[in-house]
Amino acid sequence: MDPIKKFWEAKLDIMADKLAENGFTPHIADCGLDVSDIVLNKIIKELKPGTIGFGGSKSVVETGVYSGVKNLKGVKVFDTYSNTQPPEESLELRRQSLLSDLYITGTNAMTEDGCLVNLDGLGNRVAAMIFGPRNVIVIIGRNKICTDIDQAMGRIKEYAAPVNAMRLKRKTPCAKTGYCADCKSPDRICNAWSVIEKSAPKGRIHAILVNEDLGF
Repeated sequence: MDPIKKFWEAKLDIMADKLAENGFTPHIADCGLDVSDIVLNKIIKELKPGTIGFGGSKSVVETGVYSGVKNLKGVKVFDTYSNTQPPEESLELRRQSLLSDLYITGTNAMTEDGCLVNLDGLGNRVAAMIFGPRNVIVIIGRNKICTDIDQAMGRIKEYAAPVNAMRLKRKTPCAKTGYCADCKSPDRICNAWSVIEKSAPKGRIHAILVNEDLGF
């Protein structure tokens, strides 16, 4: 086995135990392609959601989860990833997603003691992870794992946020320089922090650890 893969396999086993201690429902995927199988053929089959919403996440798209969920029969999907709606309709879909049966997203970072750390623009993603949807799935690439909250916040501000601002073509200083300037730009995407230490109720949040780098 690839020693890097083997290293992360051992580490993700430990991370899964930490998540379980914190009340999350952990799953481990060997690669991004296995995530869709876990989501579609295990979690969704078990939960039988009538409505599904999404929080902005490259990982959800990269793993094929988004396209797989879109093709499900008998499920209403709040497709907040589509760019075809006017802004008002897009915002309303995000509001409706807060009461979905299942919410699927990624995380900006995860600490080694099993906390999820996120920074959001509108706040809909972090709000839904904390409360609203009956169940949540969080896809976590191995590159998101950080030693502690300080390192997690540093990763987000120094890397994930500037890259996302570039991807979204935001008119912020970091989109030009790659460095956070703690700006006051109306295009700023760094507005609402969340640190989820425990899943409440226990088991509500399904955390899928992936032995592969995903997203930003």
